[in-house]
Amino acid sequence: MTPPTMLQTAPVESFNLNPKSTQQAINLKSDAKNGKVSFADWNEFKFAPIRESTVSRAMTRRYFADLDKFAESDIVIIGAGSAGLSAAYTLGKNRPDLKIAIIEASVSPGGGCWLGGQLFSAMVLRKPAHLFLDDMGLDYEDEGDYVVVKHAALFMSTLMSKVLQFPNIKLFNATAVEDLITRKDPATNLQRIAGVVVNWAQLDHDTQSCMDPNTINCNVVLSTSGHDGPFGAFTAKRLEQLGRAPRDVTAGFTKPSITTSKLQEPEPISNFQLGGMKGLDMNKAEDAIVKGTREVVPGLVIAGMELAEVDGSNRMGPTFGAMALSGVKAAESVLNVLELRKQQNEACYGAYKG
Repeated sequence: MTPPTMLQTAPVESFNLNPKSTQQAINLKSDAKNGKVSFADWNEFKFAPIRESTVSRAMTRRYFADLDKFAESDIVIIGAGSAGLSAAYTLGKNRPDLKIAIIEASVSPGGGCWLGGQLFSAMVLRKPAHLFLDDMGLDYEDEGDYVVVKHAALFMSTLMSKVLQFPNIKLFNATAVEDLITRKDPATNLQRIAGVVVNWAQLDHDTQSCMDPNTINCNVVLSTSGHDGPFGAFTAKRLEQLGRAPRDVTAGFTKPSITTSKLQEPEPISNFQLGGMKGLDMNKAEDAIVKGTREVVPGLVIAGMELAEVDGSNRMGPTFGAMALSGVKAAESVLNVLELRKQQNEACYGAYKG
């Protein structure tokens, strides 16, 4: 979608403080001369001049152009932790034609993946998750059945840098998902998810009388907002609210069979109930999270530890292989239903014309 003309053609003021400034040399690899190392002539060093409003315009013009572009996205990913970014990495590599928006409530993306367990540095991934590291070109120590990355921050910073380089992916951090956009299918009379409702994450609704949100339409939402906590499992908890049936109706939520490779039709929202995450069991948890990653209700794929709240599977603790591979499985699940959900959305309101 082409951004509004105002965003493209707003004049940029020039304010040249030093018209005679010349290009300066900075060499970050320098041999010592006369016993001293020198990377630049710091006595002559000076930044290129700039006007303060130029900085403001450089940021805001690009941000509002992105808001305009991604207001209609193919895929929205909720959460920029290890599962969400692993999915974004896989989607970006396979489908550079899709517009993918990542919504992250924190100012600093990465979720809980900047450290290993109990604030320790090293990150443990059970095999075969090392294949994901190989694809990223990340070094690790091979310990047989598992591998160790020397610092979790190395994994996350590498993954994040690769995701952010994809031209079709935009990360909106410090942005919270407040609600889900729903559509009722005229053929089945069932609801599906068709986008997200967003707002500034730093907004305090307790002190603001009213602050209406913004919206992003999409064909599939992928939620990776983590297990229950102050900010976790938002989408799963909201689904349970949306799925509450009348008091005289009881409907159970059917967990998926993890022994079949066939695409499974998702449950209707009206049947959705949380299973609640069980206690820690690494061996059960990681297999369950990866195998259970799927389209949970029409238009919504859930991955990572948020899925434990949906299915009632175990907590996994400080081992991260399932986070990466759940992201890969989530990307697969999204792509397998994307065209169908797009057709259903277009049947409701017509094809998007941007």
